[in-house]
Amino acid sequence: MRHIAIVGSGPAGFYTAEALLKSGDASIDILDRLPVPYGLIRFGVAPDHQSIKAVAKRYEKVAMTPGVRFLGNVHLGADVSSEELLHYYDAVVLATGAPLDRRLGIPGDDLPGVIGSAAFVGWYNGHPDFADLAPPLGQPDAVIIGNGNVALDCARILAKTPAEFVGSDIVAHAFEALGSSEVRNITILGRRGPQQIAMTLKELGELGRLEAAAPLVDPDDFPPAGTDAALDPGQRKSVELLRGFAATPPDGSKPRTIAFDFFAKPVAIEGDGKAERVIVERTALGPDGQARGTGQIYALPAGLVISCIGYSSPPIPGVPFDEALGRYPNQDGQIGDRMYAVGWARRGPTGTIGTNRPDGFAVAEAIDSAFPPGAPSSGRDGAAGLDHLLALRGCDPVLFADWQKIEAAEVAAARSGAPREKLVRVPDLLKARDH
Repeated sequence: MRHIAIVGSGPAGFYTAEALLKSGDASIDILDRLPVPYGLIRFGVAPDHQSIKAVAKRYEKVAMTPGVRFLGNVHLGADVSSEELLHYYDAVVLATGAPLDRRLGIPGDDLPGVIGSAAFVGWYNGHPDFADLAPPLGQPDAVIIGNGNVALDCARILAKTPAEFVGSDIVAHAFEALGSSEVRNITILGRRGPQQIAMTLKELGELGRLEAAAPLVDPDDFPPAGTDAALDPGQRKSVELLRGFAATPPDGSKPRTIAFDFFAKPVAIEGDGKAERVIVERTALGPDGQARGTGQIYALPAGLVISCIGYSSPPIPGVPFDEALGRYPNQDGQIGDRMYAVGWARRGPTGTIGTNRPDGFAVAEAIDSAFPPGAPSSGRDGAAGLDHLLALRGCDPVLFADWQKIEAAEVAAARSGAPREKLVRVPDLLKARDH
């Protein structure tokens, strides 16, 4: 029997477990720092994108397969070390994702009111680390820095009316705060132009269907329409949609606007003890397609600044880490002897949820090659060794059956029209487990 530990219960972790099960002869433990599974599905996917969250049903089947255990509330680095996992298991797979925000790296990026997207998304999705975030919503101006789908998610959530959250699982504290929000002017900053966005058609299209907010795009930001032909089909459709927004400016019937400020580079955030404005430099594209400052400086009012410029994996004691790339250095998923990485921990924060599936299967193949199914046992203790160690340290793991109790409690507490009401604090999650 092969003993394999997967650290992280998001998409990458579950796809890897699913792949390992296909070759059989494996005892798989999926560890997570939090008491609940599914990682990015629970805490990253927008609460109004329930169809995407449905993939959790697939992971549930994996978790309930004989030979697989979910062990929540187990913190790598605190409850067990990477060296100890390697001692007990034949292979260790890091599927930790990239949950940390990258800093803007400009003056004032540490002022109150400046929030990373991981924190803001975690706040409205009920991540225990961000339950007390309290973003400043009692003022009219918000600036979102970044030109990807996360920036669109943040803008859309800020702009929605309470009625538009029906059917979502946005948590109560965010639902209430957003319902009384005074934010009216949302600006999305991007260093480059419309043709260089990393936004997809579906997410852009949602902005055109908001009840109380209208997208605003400057027609002068576009190159000649004929140049769109050189774009790939998906990008071309997204740019066509932006051109449509530019051709139909808001008529004033909606109280909120979402303005796209292209060719705009934030250079500082200023304010008297808190964020009050973003200092921006106008940019232009060079021959290499990169944005360069023009020296033209202007200020945007902003009591709330959300940075959506990328994420980083967490450094783990005893595991090599590339600070510049924000991930674990690896060769085709292998970090070192018997240690592997999958998903964003392997590639960095790129791709979609589905991108993690071939990634997990590739690492599973590497493990199968190094530890062929049916080969003589290595003699490692696997789950028994870990259980003994955690008991000695007073760590109380949450098993999948425990998670099902938590899930049932959340479903029972749901407000009308919502699929669940997430518990957002670890003690409350453990209490629901023990009820």
